[in-house]
Amino acid sequence: MGEIIAVTNQKGGVGKTTTSINLGTYLANQGRTTVIVDLDPQANATLGLGVGLEAKTPTVYEVITGEVLAEKAVLSTAHDGLGIVASTPNLAGAAIEMMNKPYREYRLRRALRTIKDKVDFVLIDCPPSLGLLTINGLVAADKLLVPVQCEYLAVEGLKQLLDTIKLVRKHLNPKLQVLGALLTMYDKRTAMSRKIVKEVRQNFPGHVFESVIPRNTELAEAPSMGQSILTYAGHSRGAKAYEFLSDELLNLY
Repeated sequence: MGEIIAVTNQKGGVGKTTTSINLGTYLANQGRTTVIVDLDPQANATLGLGVGLEAKTPTVYEVITGEVLAEKAVLSTAHDGLGIVASTPNLAGAAIEMMNKPYREYRLRRALRTIKDKVDFVLIDCPPSLGLLTINGLVAADKLLVPVQCEYLAVEGLKQLLDTIKLVRKHLNPKLQVLGALLTMYDKRTAMSRKIVKEVRQNFPGHVFESVIPRNTELAEAPSMGQSILTYAGHSRGAKAYEFLSDELLNLY
């Protein structure tokens, strides 16, 4: 049975999509079949993997509204073993459509049942908010991976996220676990980055990955080329960091 991991943090710009794309790529590169679910209406994971959509291509919108089975919406990527359920800006409308429907928080969880048993990992790239789409991601997930940017405001936002996780556990998904926090955009030259690393390791209630993702030019450039860091700059510091992260994650299973 596959593991569903939601990559989430309500703050934008912390590296959720970068992590979803590159962790998924390296997991697939190690022979673990992986599907990324792009749950963000901005569709950055879809664009970042260079996935083009035709007019009638099924997306996560049709999956979450029940029009298409999830397994029918998985698109191939340039990486063997890595698929994606793509997103478009239309997904923003799904949250509005679901507002008055029963079991609206469970739509994605039910939809992903059809692929969970057929792959090793499903990575849900959640939007940078705590709205209904993100709640669907948290309810569908077995575990959470929380990217935390190495800056003060990102750590403050983490406290709000942890409160939300407690509420989701209490009311919607009691089995939800935090897989770990991932420190991102680390710059060893700044005292703030070093301080945040120390603070998160001391205070985060649960696992903090040893892997630390550096602030890296190639990581920032790769999505604009529609490529993962593995294919764009496989020898860069950013690539090595995500390769190490995939090793570390697999050692937890």
